Amino acid sequence: MTSQDKTINREKTIVTTGIIGIVANIFLASFKALIGVAAHSTAMVLDAVNNFSDVLSSVVAIIGTKIASKKPDKKHPLGHGRVEYLAQMIIAALIIYAGLTAMWESIKKIINPVEPEHSAASLAIISVAIVVKIFLGIFVRKQGNKVKSDLLISSGTDALFDAILSTAVLISAVILLVFKFNIEAYVSVVISLFILKAGFEIIFEAVDDMLGHRVEVEYTKKVKDCVNSFDEVHGAYDIVLHNYGPERYLGSVHIEVDDTMTAVEIDALTRSISEKVYKETGIIYSNNSSDEHLMKMRNEITELVVDHKHILQLHGFYVDEVKKRIIFDVVVDFDEQDREGLIAHIIGDVKQALPGYDVQVTIDSDISDQ
Repeated sequence: MTSQDKTINREKTIVTTGIIGIVANIFLASFKALIGVAAHSTAMVLDAVNNFSDVLSSVVAIIGTKIASKKPDKKHPLGHGRVEYLAQMIIAALIIYAGLTAMWESIKKIINPVEPEHSAASLAIISVAIVVKIFLGIFVRKQGNKVKSDLLISSGTDALFDAILSTAVLISAVILLVFKFNIEAYVSVVISLFILKAGFEIIFEAVDDMLGHRVEVEYTKKVKDCVNSFDEVHGAYDIVLHNYGPERYLGSVHIEVDDTMTAVEIDALTRSISEKVYKETGIIYSNNSSDEHLMKMRNEITELVVDHKHILQLHGFYVDEVKKRIIFDVVVDFDEQDREGLIAHIIGDVKQALPGYDVQVTIDSDISDQ
């Protein structure tokens, strides 16, 4: 599966999960609001408001994911992945707003209490809501872990919190019916505090991701093990990973090799390492100039490649005559909509001009001004 396919599948999973969350929360919020108003239950109405905020959160998650999945452009050569962190902060702001509203309404009910009128129907709806929220929370978190989406993980965690809070509403209703003691307004205060806590935690997490934090040890170990798997490498040091959104890293690493290796051998090694690291981790981490035949080949290929519209530059040209492999990098203009199609066309042209060679082309990001 290519990197593009993984991105498409990730986006599809997040959007589908978000839609499921929207439908479920609209259903729950509507019933809770109706029963809450009919029973004069502040806690249930606030619980319904919290569900409506979850609907907005799912909408933001879908929109944020769509924007984050946009192709790189001139202003954003490394993509739009960090938009997901901004979407997290918007979701957190919605949650905090819901928490502050809940807190204010709860305090008013403590000052001017109104006794709710619960029935068997209202208790049954709360019970169903708890079960639905538990299953929804587990499902959304599982999908979030599957595609490594903090947006979904946060949404799933929020759903599980909702189940706990709905349980508190249920308990307060049972206490009122059995013991004739109204604690609902105070339970509402507790609900609002939980909502606020969840909102601030999501904000802190998003800010932490935007500022940049130490990458998980398991992840850097995976990169190091991948690099060290080559016999020519005696050590990998100074691993640096730059985050450009969830699961989007641009990295560099220093390697230790024998001082007897030639520049040609080192170039071939580093290309093999880059290819393997990219395939196994998704991280994106030289030049035959002494051979007249290879220089002629390079000039021929350069003419073929730069003749294509939207190709800005060709570099990193390398030919492995033993393995019959031609490798080079191209810088593609962001006006090109079908990058994969363009590269496939270039590879076809080079193979037609130089049959018998395996051709590998890497797209470089147009980071600097041309």
